[in-house]
This record gives sequence, structure tokens and C-alpha cells, in this order.
Amino acid sequence: MPQPTHISALGVPDPATLPDDLQALWAKCQEKLGFVPNVFSTLSLKPQRLRDFMQMFNEIMLSESRLSKLEREMVAVVVSSVNRCYYCLVSHGSAVRKLSGDPQLGEMLALNYRVAKLEPRVRAMLDFAWKLTATPAEVTDTDRDALRAQGLDNSDIFDLAQVIAFFNLSNRMAIASDMMPNAEYHTLARG
Repeated sequence: MPQPTHISALGVPDPATLPDDLQALWAKCQEKLGFVPNVFSTLSLKPQRLRDFMQMFNEIMLSESRLSKLEREMVAVVVSSVNRCYYCLVSHGSAVRKLSGDPQLGEMLALNYRVAKLEPRVRAMLDFAWKLTATPAEVTDTDRDALRAQGLDNSDIFDLAQVIAFFNLSNRMAIASDMMPNAEYHTLARG
């Protein structure tokens, strides 16, 4: 059974009515990906907020960090698992498959990251992501010390916390708008 066909329960603007820079982004996405991610279409209801979202995403997920792109995507999936965010589980699960070369890892992280055979450093990051998302008021120095014991310094912990916080925000927007993932994400990097 296919997923619902809408992009967002809040609707999306006609791409032809978007500002020139966003129309150029749409063309670039079509050229590189073959589709425009539905998160862009949904957030284009407020063009400046879409620009701000993209700038923040690029800074948190793609900028220089001792957390690898794969590790950051894995955190995104675990946060989305706690929040049961369908859009992000599908889209970032696809990114995990692509970056790791493992067609099963994304599903393990989405359903129960604890079953995945992970390096202790990654396990500690995902444990922190789960706790900061599920029970943020319970995070203490003990949790930060567990990360330090795996070699993360204060800058790494800051980066990790920003990834977690960003995806909690993104999850809530995706859930509130009933955003559907692009169908293409379901088949990407399956082997």
C-alpha cells in the first residue's frame, strides 16, 4: 500500500510563484536528485524561513566537525525514531544507507538502534540523542561524561547537541504539517 500522496497537509505553493532563488534551487534539485525534497516544498510556504532552515541545516549537518556526516545522519534517525517522525525516518534513513553502504542500518536505527553493532563512541552519541530527545530534563553531567569517556570533547558535545536539537525542531514541523517523504527516498541506496 503506498503512502498518502499529499506533500503537506498545509499545502505547498506553486513553484512558479516562488522567488527566483528558490526556483533556481528547485531546478538544481531536479538536476541533481531528480526530485525536489518535500521538506523544501513544505517550508516554501514561508520562503525566508526555508532559506534560514537550509542555512542552519548546512551549518549543522555539513560544516566542519569531528562528527562525521554519517554520525550526524545516524543521530537524525535516532531522534526521529523517538519522535516517530515519518518524513525524517524515511529521508534520513536513506542518507544513512547511502553514507554507510549498509542497506539495513537505517532500519535498525529507526526501529531500535540498540540492535545495531556500533562502535562504543557512536553508541554513546546515540544514547545521548535518545535521552536528550525523550527525557531532556534528566540529562546530567553523567551523560556528558559518558561522551567524554568515548573521546568527545566539549566542541563535539556542542555539535552533537545541535544536531539533536535541530532534528527535534524539524520533526515537529514535519509532524505538524503531516509532511510526506518523497517516494524516491524509499528505494534509494537499497543495494
